[in-house]
Amino acid sequence: MEAERLITAGRSALAGSRGVPAVMAEAWQAQALARAVGGHLARCGPAELRTEARALSETCALGSAMLDHPMVPAGGVRASQVTEVAHAPRALAALALLLGEAGIALVGVACGTEEEGLYWQCIEAIDAVDESVDRVHGMLRRLAEQDGEQAGEQEPVQEHDGPFEGIRGPAGFVAGQP
Repeated sequence: MEAERLITAGRSALAGSRGVPAVMAEAWQAQALARAVGGHLARCGPAELRTEARALSETCALGSAMLDHPMVPAGGVRASQVTEVAHAPRALAALALLLGEAGIALVGVACGTEEEGLYWQCIEAIDAVDESVDRVHGMLRRLAEQDGEQAGEQEPVQEHDGPFEGIRGPAGFVAGQP
């Protein structure tokens, strides 16, 4: 299944999760999905992303380990269904949103628990989610830079007249100039 569809399903499941066990399970699912997307991009993605994608996959493996393996619902592990990443920038942007939301949900669990072990488990998982988001943002920046370099090779740079360029009044008057 395409990664974006699974990420959307993950966001929906996380938003609908109620109670600590469900939130923890969905945070684990988000990390597993990020690991699968990273692994897929490391194998089949654009060459400029492969090293960072591998690092994302490894980071998410650690992040999943921070959370005790939760009771996975009947639907199973969503990440095992990833077969393609059709559009890397869109999938990565959606993945960053999912991970950010999972981090926020983990903060809620950490703040609401009186159990010290669960608190520290959440803190470590939040750190792993944060590192995963940083890696995803790094990949998005790399793709944007790559697109910018390609666009720069194709289009000549034009001179600009300032913030009011092209806005001319009667008799050659240029807005913003006396």
